Amino acid sequence: MSKSFPSPATVAPEIETCPRCGKPLPLCICDSVEAVANRIEVLILQHPQEQDRALGTARLTAHQLQNATHRIGLSWPSLSKALGREVYDPQRWAVLYLGSAKLADLETDRDVVAIDRKGEIEDGQRSILKDIEGVVLLDGTWSQAKALWWRNAWMLKCRRIILGPARPSRYGKLRKEPRRDGLSTIEAAGMVLARLEGRPEIEATLDATFEHMLARYRSAQATMPELAPKPRRKRDYRRPENRRGKSAVSGAGE
Repeated sequence: MSKSFPSPATVAPEIETCPRCGKPLPLCICDSVEAVANRIEVLILQHPQEQDRALGTARLTAHQLQNATHRIGLSWPSLSKALGREVYDPQRWAVLYLGSAKLADLETDRDVVAIDRKGEIEDGQRSILKDIEGVVLLDGTWSQAKALWWRNAWMLKCRRIILGPARPSRYGKLRKEPRRDGLSTIEAAGMVLARLEGRPEIEATLDATFEHMLARYRSAQATMPELAPKPRRKRDYRRPENRRGKSAVSGAGE
């Protein structure tokens, strides 16, 4: 499956970046990445303003998975256009949904669940999850991921799945997630593929890569402070355009 890797911008002018993972060379772990042959295809849509090259995992995830496509942009006319090939049944694809529904609030012992537009568990979970042939992951901050959702109406034709991880993201204090069930792209990919394919080794492999990446970052951070991501600019809620609610995508207006 083809992968799309536009030329990455450097984190700092004096630091070269890897053409595959897009990370500064001191943080690159590509030579130790173990390729994973995944049956279920993965499409990673990355918001163009997601500039955390040091701690981001979208490119790294696409590099590690043999059956994955990485795109950077805001909108595509269809799932087929985003993938670069024809998709005949979007309902056999699922989007990792960012709505207000939390798996912990639902009556289930599963940690990957398909939900409907009301945020309720779909009937026939086993059949639905078994038929999924591809998963769409939205990469960026919470607000950036929501923007991707709203700009791509074709996602409404796909299934919606949510995750209930047993532990919070391995980012820890390095990168704060807005919700406890928020994961990095590589963690989410590992978890959903492991459950849908029944192969726990996929999650173990991707998690090990993520741990390696974080260890490399912590090690380099002590001597190269310029690698640290710039603090995100706070939204000024006194401006009219910023007075909308900050809750996650709810599916309203569909």
